[in-house]
Amino acid sequence: MTTFSPKTRYRIKGYLEAFINELVEQSKNQKIQQHRLNPFYTALMPEEISKISALKRSLDRKVESTFTGIAFLVALEHHAEVKRHYDVEGYVSQAALEEIERQVEFFEKAADVGTKRPDFTAMILAALQARKADDERFLRVRADLYIRKHNGEELFFEIKSPVPNKGQCVEVTQRILRFHLLRAQPRPRVQGYFAMAYNPYGSSRNDYEWSMARNYLPFDEGVLIGQEFWELVGGPTAYEELLDIYQEAGREKSKYIIDSLAFGF
Repeated sequence: MTTFSPKTRYRIKGYLEAFINELVEQSKNQKIQQHRLNPFYTALMPEEISKISALKRSLDRKVESTFTGIAFLVALEHHAEVKRHYDVEGYVSQAALEEIERQVEFFEKAADVGTKRPDFTAMILAALQARKADDERFLRVRADLYIRKHNGEELFFEIKSPVPNKGQCVEVTQRILRFHLLRAQPRPRVQGYFAMAYNPYGSSRNDYEWSMARNYLPFDEGVLIGQEFWELVGGPTAYEELLDIYQEAGREKSKYIIDSLAFGF
């Protein structure tokens, strides 16, 4: 049983092919910088090989930029409403915003000293309970990906690197709390997540080792890693099917890459 229809596979593959084409064109037109620390390397290395090396470095940096677009295409087939770079906005209580700041500060300090961090569900409820009716201000918060399920539940995703720094973790924790405040709903009606498209440490959640994410994010309640994320977005086989499409696009574009950047080698 497959998760993706032929139409969705076609769209995903086309998205990846366009991504590769753009990177190749950038690499073709890129002026290769001299290797300042080792001019002998520059003297020996053909320019075409240097361009392929530059493409690999660019791919390493930019492949993560594909995940939001791909997740959007996957989700379209399975949910009632899907949006990329979705602005959540409205009027919220200033007192509740200040409570979010206090909750996040306490969470961060607990992580700093290694004491027990507050329960994330309790943090959400504390923010909602702090609301007042006479101190509202306008607030806008952007989600990388928004999904409204057929049962009405709303999902907000921040799709980030699987090795975030402390500042990113604290910022996303705050943002998820603000999603709940803007919708005036606790879980499960509203669910916000720090989503990682893959696990660089292994296949299971228990393999994940990055201490910043484990300490400074609501790791158990608000983090999805690899297959967990893709399954929620697109079904039980989404992760494996996506890897298959990425591999297929890579195989089919390999000759184009080599011919474009290293013709004659």
